[in-house]
Amino acid sequence: MLEAALHKQLRDFSLDLNIQANTGEILVLMGENGAGKSTVLNILSGLLMPDAGSIRLNGRVLYQSAAGICVPVESRCIGYVLQNSAVFPHISVSENVAYGMKAHHMHKDQIAEQVDHLMGLVDIRNLADVKAGKLSGGQKQRVAIARALAIEPDLLMLDEPFTALDTESRQSVQEAVRTCVSNLQIPCLVVTHRVADAHEMGDRVCLLNRGVNRWEGRPSDIPSFGIKLPT
Repeated sequence: MLEAALHKQLRDFSLDLNIQANTGEILVLMGENGAGKSTVLNILSGLLMPDAGSIRLNGRVLYQSAAGICVPVESRCIGYVLQNSAVFPHISVSENVAYGMKAHHMHKDQIAEQVDHLMGLVDIRNLADVKAGKLSGGQKQRVAIARALAIEPDLLMLDEPFTALDTESRQSVQEAVRTCVSNLQIPCLVVTHRVADAHEMGDRVCLLNRGVNRWEGRPSDIPSFGIKLPT
C-alpha cells in the first residue's frame, strides 16, 4: 500500500495532496495540463524533493520531513514508466528488460528466468531478439513496462503512457498493465488527462486541480467541476 501526504510550493500554486493506493489497485491521477500530476510521480520516485510531508510504501518510510528521512531514488523500489517509452534502441528487447537486473548483479540464470516471465506477462516473447529501435510505439511501451517490473517494484507508476498510441496499441498496453498489477499485487499510479483512460483501466480516480485533490471516487462517477478534460 502507498500512503503519501505531500506539500510542495510550485511556481504557480502549492501542491497539497494526500493520496493512498491499495495493493493490486490502479489509481488514476487526472487533471488539466499543469495540474501537478507528473510532479506527484516525480516526488514519489525521489526525483523531486517535497517541502514537507511523508511517503510510506508497504509500511516502509521513504520520506518524512519531520524525521529528516529521504530514501534515495535507487533504493525506493519503484518502477517508473515515462510517456516517451525510453527504451535502448541499439539492444534487443530481452536485453532491455534485463538491463536493471544486470546492474544489480543478479545471477544470469535468474535474469533469464525473470526476463522470460516478464516478457510473457506483457506478451512480447516473440520480440525477444528484435532490436528495440525497430518496435512500434505500443511495443516499446510494453518493453518499458517489463523493464520497470524487472526490479520487482513495490509500486508501479506510469506517466501519460498512452498518449502517443493508436487505439489498438493503447488497449493492448492497458491490458498488459492490468494483468501485471493483478498478478504481482502491487499498487499502481497512472497519470492521464483522458477520461476514457480512467474508465478503461482505473479502479479509483483522483481529480487534481492546481495541486489539490478536488474529487476522488470511481471512474463511472467522475464529475466535471468545470475542468476541461478530453474524453
